[in-house]
Amino acid sequence: MINWWRTGFNNGESEAIAQAIIHEHVSQGPVVAELERQLAAYLGVPYVVATTSGSMALLMSTWVLGIGPGDEVVVPNRTWIATAHAPFLLGAKIVLVDVEPDRPIIDVNLIEKAITKNTKAIIPVHLCGRSADMHTINQIAVKHGIAVIEDAAQALGSRNADGFLGTQSDMGCFSFSVAKIIATGQGGFIATKNDKLYKKLVAMRTHRVGDIVNAEWDQPGFNFRFTDILAAVGIEQLKLLPGRIEKVNKIYQLYEEGLTGLPFIKLIPVKIAIGEIPIYIEVLCEYREKFIEFLAGRGIQCRPFYPDLNYARYFNNSGHFPNSEPFGKSGVYLPSGPEQPIENVREVIMMINEFGREICE
Repeated sequence: MINWWRTGFNNGESEAIAQAIIHEHVSQGPVVAELERQLAAYLGVPYVVATTSGSMALLMSTWVLGIGPGDEVVVPNRTWIATAHAPFLLGAKIVLVDVEPDRPIIDVNLIEKAITKNTKAIIPVHLCGRSADMHTINQIAVKHGIAVIEDAAQALGSRNADGFLGTQSDMGCFSFSVAKIIATGQGGFIATKNDKLYKKLVAMRTHRVGDIVNAEWDQPGFNFRFTDILAAVGIEQLKLLPGRIEKVNKIYQLYEEGLTGLPFIKLIPVKIAIGEIPIYIEVLCEYREKFIEFLAGRGIQCRPFYPDLNYARYFNNSGHFPNSEPFGKSGVYLPSGPEQPIENVREVIMMINEFGREICE
C-alpha cells in the first residue's frame, strides 16, 4: 500500500523522550520552554506559546481577544473545520467568505462585504502552505479596527515576500499533528509579537493562575499546557525541517511534471518559487470517485477533500460560494509527505497516466 501521507520519527526522538523521562521532565517544563525558544528563533518572533494542538491554539487566540456571544468572525469557506469551531465554541457567529477561483485561499476582495459592526476578527488560512494576501487583510483589519489571527497549521516554514506565514498578524496558529511537515503526534503553538497578548496566553494556559501554590481566582482560563515528552519529540523534528521542505518541494515538482497534459486532472498550484511549501499534493479530478477507486485497486491510497464549511448547518450560513464548490466536489489528496519514497511518487504518476488511458478508451 502506498499511503496518502508518510512521515517518520527516526531522528533520535525515542532517545529524547527517554532523556526527558529520566530527568523527570514529563509535564510542561524546561523542554517545552526550549522548544518555544527554538521556534521563536526560527520564525523571528519574540514569543511562542506551545499548547496541546493547532485547534487549541486557535481557541486560545480567539478567547484571548475576548471573542464571545454577539461577535462575528470572518473565516474562509475552504479550511479544516477547526478554524471555525474555535470562535463558534466561544459563542461567536461564523461568517464565511468564498475563496479565490484557482486557489482555496480566502478571496480578499470579498472580505469587506462580510464585515459588520459586530465583526471582531478575520482568520485567514494558509492552506497547504499557500499564502493569503496578508498585506491587504491587515489593511482591512486596521481600517475596521478588528484583529487578525493567521491559521498557519499547514504552513510552518512557508513564506511570502514579507517573511514567514503565521508571523504577519496579531497571532499565528500552528499544528504539530501527524500530517504536518514536522509532528509530535498532537500539539501546536501560537506565535506573536505582541507582549500583552503573550502574557495573557501564558496565563490562560494554566487557568490564568500565576502562582499555583498560592492561587487566586481572578479570571477564567484552562489547562492548555503542553508536555516535555512531546516537546522532546518536537525539538528533534525541528532539526529535520530544512530537509523536509526540500523533499516536499521535490515531490511537488515531480507531480507537476508528471501530470502535465492530462485533461482530467489539475494540480492546485503552490508558489514554491516565492517560498510557499506544498506539504500536501492537491489536485482537482472530474472523475473523483472512479479515480480514487482505480488507484485503491492498485494499492494507492488517496483522500477526497473535506466538504466546504457552508455544509455545516449549525453555522447557519446560507450564502453562495461558487469558487469553493469545485474544490469540495473534485479535490483529491495524492500520496505525499516528507517521508514518502520518491519511487512511490513515480508509481502514482504512472498509475494516474494509466487511469487516463482507460477513461479515454
